[in-house]
Amino acid sequence: MKAKKILSILTLCFLCLLTCPGCGTDKGRKAPSETAEMSQNSADEEPSETSKSSNLITIIPSDDGQTSSNQKKEKSPSKSEKPSPPSEIDKDSQIEEYLEKLSLEEKIAQMFIILPEAAVNTDIVTEAGPMTEEAIQNIPVGGFIYMEQNLQTPEQVRSMLDAVQKYSMDRTGLPMFTCIDEEGGTVARINGNMNFNVPYIGNMSEVGASQNTDEAYQTGQTLGSYLSELGFNVDFAPVADVLSDPANQVVKDRSFGSDPDLTAEMSAALLKGLQENGVRGAFKHYPGHGATEGDTHEGYSYTSKSLGDLLTCELIPFERGIQEGVDFIMAGHISLPNVIGDDTPASLSYKMLSEILRDQMDYDGIIITDAMNMGAIAQTYSSADAAVKSIQAGADIILMPADFTAAYQGVLDAVNNQLIPADRIDDSVTRILKVKLSMTH
Repeated sequence: MKAKKILSILTLCFLCLLTCPGCGTDKGRKAPSETAEMSQNSADEEPSETSKSSNLITIIPSDDGQTSSNQKKEKSPSKSEKPSPPSEIDKDSQIEEYLEKLSLEEKIAQMFIILPEAAVNTDIVTEAGPMTEEAIQNIPVGGFIYMEQNLQTPEQVRSMLDAVQKYSMDRTGLPMFTCIDEEGGTVARINGNMNFNVPYIGNMSEVGASQNTDEAYQTGQTLGSYLSELGFNVDFAPVADVLSDPANQVVKDRSFGSDPDLTAEMSAALLKGLQENGVRGAFKHYPGHGATEGDTHEGYSYTSKSLGDLLTCELIPFERGIQEGVDFIMAGHISLPNVIGDDTPASLSYKMLSEILRDQMDYDGIIITDAMNMGAIAQTYSSADAAVKSIQAGADIILMPADFTAAYQGVLDAVNNQLIPADRIDDSVTRILKVKLSMTH
């Protein structure tokens, strides 16, 4: 009996061992500790990079450059990301390429802005056709400046300027400076012309009298809007001359006024309006025409002011223009015997252009001369001599020489005869290229 009872107990224990899940030895079941760790990871967060690397196989890119989907996803930019603009290194490289491929003759040609009539040797130009194309092919000048006789209707102007740009791009790959004197008031080639339906703009003396810089800005906006629409990309404005002598008649109504700080603010505001419409401005007439005796259009003009006088008055607006990144500063034909030591016009003076404007005022934009066919130059210097002296002084662009062919050949001869170093030409062309290449982006 006792033996039968013991046998029954042993049988029950054996059955328990076979059926109890907690006592089994299922090789497919994970250890309790491993199961708990994985459960915690899935519930709280993604596995750490360390745990990932211990469980994932590293995929090595194949020879054809393909990568895993994870790697591609990390490298691909978001849809909102925009391409970066060209770096300064890219721009410098592009400039170097042009300097290498342009001949000396082509570089010197870029340093002239002339009347279209000077290019084709005719009285009045109102269209750009085969003669203009041939002229640009022969001597690819940097730009044309247009006067009233060249401008008849909006459609005619747009057609003419579009053609000029095409000829220039075909010849050098560079745009043409299409220039105009459009200040408003008494100096305007389009404003006030009944054939052009543009808002009337009065003299800058009226804008300055308002003492409202927003009015100057809106003036620049208006000018820039219709000039850009017609195809102009350079306006020789604003007039940054301080009317420090109320008796001065040269810039009396063209100046914003006698306060140098207000003139600086007004000039900067007008420049901003132009620039926002894709039109480059030019502060003129360095170092200031507001206290001169005589008219440079007619002949000799001078001021007895010292450099100290200029720094506290006439030069203040030009300093502001430099701060605002003005692309052009126009050098006037003003003599300053108490600064220079003789009667040399500022536009031909190394002291005024290189020592003061470049070195002391730290300007590295384009220095352009005032029109070289004006009496202050043409009565004293030949076109060749004036162009050579101006470039030796530090100018980058010669505007409207009385005899373009003589001026161009004079500069070329001066370089070939080592009177002007070749790298001096490259310096000017570099400044011109910086502005022109910015127009193409």
